[in-house]
Amino acid sequence: MQEILLHFAMAATFGAFTGSLFRLTRRPGYERPFMFPVVGLIAGITAYMIFYVLASTTGAPPWLLPILIVLQVWLWLGPLGPKFRKAGNGDEGR
Repeated sequence: MQEILLHFAMAATFGAFTGSLFRLTRRPGYERPFMFPVVGLIAGITAYMIFYVLASTTGAPPWLLPILIVLQVWLWLGPLGPKFRKAGNGDEGR
């Protein structure tokens, strides 16, 4: 049980770290910078759950976990990520 929790915590931490690194690739001035590590944290947890199912059913190799985490963070913060509105376009948020 401790091994599962340790891998779970390490995957969540690596996801948050990867989300923070993804924040550095964005242009300055984006709103909600704290969102990047939080989405990375959630992506790391989700990637670990996917890896755990794959490892228990098919015997997936351990090197697959970091790749899954980076892919999840890239998908959730990249093409499938949140869309930001420009602050000065006359659209008032409600």
